[in-house]
Amino acid sequence: MAKNLLIVESPAKAKTINKYLGKDFQVLASYGHVRDLRPKEGAVDTEHGFTMAYEVIERNEKHVDAIAKAAKLADDIYLATDLDREGEAISWHISEILNERGLTKGKQLHRVVFSEITPKAIKAAVASPRQLSHDLVDAQQARRALDYLVGFNLSPVLWRKVQRGLSAGRVQSPALRMIVEREEEIEAFKAREYWTIEAQLKHAEGDFSARLSRLNGKKFEQFDLTNEADAQAARDALKQAARGRLTVSDVSSKERKRRPAAPFTTSTLQQEAARKLGFTTSRTMKVAQGLYEGVALGDEGNVGLITYMRTDSTMLGDDALAELRQLIARDFGAKALPDAPQVYKTKSKNAQEAHEAIRPTSAMHTPRSVAAYLNDDQRKLYELIWKRTVACQMIHATLNTVSVEFALPHVEGGDASFRASGTTVVDPGFLAVYEEGSDQKKADDDDEGRRLPRLEKGEAVPLHEIAADQHFTEPPPRYSEASLVKALEEHGIGRPSTYASIIQVLQNREYVYLDSRRFKPSDVGRAVSKFLTQHFTQYVDYDFTAKMEDELDAVSRGEEAWVPLMERFWQPFKQQVDEKTESVDRSEATGARELGTDPKTGKPVSVRLGRFGPYAAIGTKDDEEKPTFASLRPGQSMHTITLADALELFKLPRKLGQAENGDEVSVAIGRFGPFVKQGSTYASLKAEDDPYTIELPRALQVVAEKLEMLANRLILDFGNGVQVLNGRYGPYITDGEKNARIPKDQEPKTLTEAQCLELLAAAPVKKGRFGKKTAAKKVAAKKAPAAKTAAVKKTATKKTATKKTAAKKSATKKTATKKAAAKKTTARKTPAKTAGTSDAGEA
Repeated sequence: MAKNLLIVESPAKAKTINKYLGKDFQVLASYGHVRDLRPKEGAVDTEHGFTMAYEVIERNEKHVDAIAKAAKLADDIYLATDLDREGEAISWHISEILNERGLTKGKQLHRVVFSEITPKAIKAAVASPRQLSHDLVDAQQARRALDYLVGFNLSPVLWRKVQRGLSAGRVQSPALRMIVEREEEIEAFKAREYWTIEAQLKHAEGDFSARLSRLNGKKFEQFDLTNEADAQAARDALKQAARGRLTVSDVSSKERKRRPAAPFTTSTLQQEAARKLGFTTSRTMKVAQGLYEGVALGDEGNVGLITYMRTDSTMLGDDALAELRQLIARDFGAKALPDAPQVYKTKSKNAQEAHEAIRPTSAMHTPRSVAAYLNDDQRKLYELIWKRTVACQMIHATLNTVSVEFALPHVEGGDASFRASGTTVVDPGFLAVYEEGSDQKKADDDDEGRRLPRLEKGEAVPLHEIAADQHFTEPPPRYSEASLVKALEEHGIGRPSTYASIIQVLQNREYVYLDSRRFKPSDVGRAVSKFLTQHFTQYVDYDFTAKMEDELDAVSRGEEAWVPLMERFWQPFKQQVDEKTESVDRSEATGARELGTDPKTGKPVSVRLGRFGPYAAIGTKDDEEKPTFASLRPGQSMHTITLADALELFKLPRKLGQAENGDEVSVAIGRFGPFVKQGSTYASLKAEDDPYTIELPRALQVVAEKLEMLANRLILDFGNGVQVLNGRYGPYITDGEKNARIPKDQEPKTLTEAQCLELLAAAPVKKGRFGKKTAAKKVAAKKAPAAKTAAVKKTATKKTATKKTAAKKSATKKTATKKAAAKKTTARKTPAKTAGTSDAGEA
């Protein structure tokens, strides 16, 4: 047995490291976090020093047991989890579990850290271990406690005031506020008209254009011409003064230097991967994790290709710098090297421990040399990281910008002039390898790479045309993943390890969604943000959140104790939660709006947020007649919908006519979306069908397709509720309560009733979102004979009982509770449905 046990977080990393350390080491993976707070109220004891009640995460119990078993036999234990606070906390949790089990007596526990998985880095780390940093652990514990307390206390307030099932996060909420505020800016934006004037010039060396830069004796500004009449008058005056040519009044040339971008931090990597590769932040981090942990490179075996991918440092180690300079001299020549290595200042005001930037572990692993061993995503991301790192140590690019002025001194209203500019690359420097992307086009982007003909002062250039063009100002763009990460970093919200999860959580909760790769808030997201911003302003304030990050950093550096930090946060927060729980009106919290009056009934028309989304209502609960309701259509928002649009919603249900057999055909929207009803048959509309415009022939076609599907669905029917049906994933047996798989070697049509009953009895209780599901509608009404049913139930009970463990009993209770809740939920009526419609839209 190996004398030493080394514990890392992932099995891929374990595999790579194992070959570096030899037979004296056993390398095991914790598979991420090993313990977390108990998912119950009181897991953080605010009355007794914020004591935290942890438990082993169920899915990782077997990995923890494997570590404990190996630790029992090892002489020394090396905790080699990631080098950030989260990694430090995982190492601490492992040490605590081993201590509790009495497995550390007489043994040395070492903490080792490395930023790259290479033989040199691993061996150096093992040779120079340190003690666990309780400052880093305390900072991570404080973060976890804060997130828990905010979630467990704010979420119930949201359930009561906005919508059940919602949740709030300490860091996600300010990020949501950013997205919502940008949407409100866009909605409030009023476009302004403006006109530009451009001269199109002819020249033997090539045609080019010049923009109007001076008009009426002063510099031409964006809003000097704001309507067509003024623009055309100015154009005509300029044309008349030019008389078919423009004369060069000045030529200026200016050389400038552009420096390369710093090597990647987590946020800049996420931004560039989003801009250049179209990767989401979570995709970028997943691919980077794989490159860091190790890729099989033929005879070299598993090799970690990049350094640790969660960092806000732009520092490069001396060895890396020396190798980069060697590669640049070899591949690009000595002239591409600056006199000394380039040093970059870390921009993040809250940069964590002195990590390195994200870089290749060896610059000699060129993208071309490793491409054959990488999948497509890995190849693209590795090439991006490699190029950025190499470019950051290359000489600056030298650019030359030429500007040419064409003066028109004799124009009605005062002198005028046009200007043409072009920028050419004198020496590409780092641009030979890499150029940083940007989220928005800059004013001088059009001039980049444009060559002007050689022009001299006094030269007359023939004028082809002077054109006046209309433009409108545009609202600020919605956040992309790249620009949101940049904004979070600039505001000091979150940390390198959290950007991807912040975005993922907002999408998972359906607070935001991507529209043309830009974030748009949902109505629920807006309601949550508005509620938190109005009633918990301090806790979604950007500066407050950033200050909290500063304080956590101070804890990680040992400059501040974590419990006093928690106390300062908790008391005022709890007081505000208690106060708002009692005082806030639900209608106000959800952003309900009154749009006007229904012309038919004279009743008020409003929009509100219900349990199943936004809906419009005619009338109020205080009226004698019940109000009527209609769900908003996809793409509509309760914050922007007009009275006219809302009234259109009440045109459902629509009667379309009759089928050949005399059945009435109508269309409506139910809880599960739009559907057609023909007699007693319900059929969901396809995505391309609009319930407000669909006509009778298409509706009949949808019903016919549904009936055909139902006919093909039934394989066998034994007349007692037991059927063999064709399902989405192939044939299966059902009795309306449970589903059973059919053995692969069994032909579904040859099954007997007895075989079906036996397979159903052995099948687990069916779990589903709404608990019990019904079988085919025709058979659902039939009852099985009492004797047979009892026999089936008895057999099922016996077989299941022998298999159940104590843990499963508990799980069954939970499932039963959930099912009961689901049945109740299904039974209740919701205002988010069109009045008079059915829930059968799920058909």
